[in-house]
This record gives sequence, C-alpha cells and structure tokens, in this order.
Amino acid sequence: MSAKDDFLELPPHLRLLKTLVTVLTGVMILGVIVVVGLLVTRFPAPVTAPDALQLPDGAVVQAVTQGHGWWIVVTEDARVLFFGSDGVLRQEVPLTGQ
Repeated sequence: MSAKDDFLELPPHLRLLKTLVTVLTGVMILGVIVVVGLLVTRFPAPVTAPDALQLPDGAVVQAVTQGHGWWIVVTEDARVLFFGSDGVLRQEVPLTGQ
C-alpha cells in the first residue's frame, strides 16, 4: 500500500469548491494590498498652519480650515477669523444667533 492510496481523491464538486476558496483567498489578499497601497499613496500631505497666526487676545481655536492662499479659524467665543497665507488677520466676523 503506497502513501497515495491512503488519501481518497476528492469528489469533483469538492475539488471545485477547494479551487474557488483558494482563488478567493488570493483575490482578497491582493485586494487588501491594493487598498493599503492606495491609502498610503493617496492620503494628502499633512496640513501645516503658519507658525504665527496672529490670533486676537483671548481667542481659543475651535476649528481651522485651509484654502488656497487663506486660513479660516473658528474660535470658541463664536468668531470666524480670516487669515492670509502669511498668517496676518484679514477679517473677523462674529457669529450670531447661538
């Protein structure tokens, strides 16, 4: 009796299922690699604020937004501050109705 005789051959439907599971495993591994690669290459560079945004006295930053050539800072005392790309305050707008 040889070692090959010890193993029964799988029925055709189980061989097909084994092949499908193996292919699905390979596709999922490739999918994870692609997703991780896209996340690494497509994430935007970290946003860096100017070192010296000239905030008014007592202003505590709640949120910051950057556009092309400008910055907007929302403060905890309900003000919106518009800064140029150089960090100089251009305009201040109070939020009302809160």
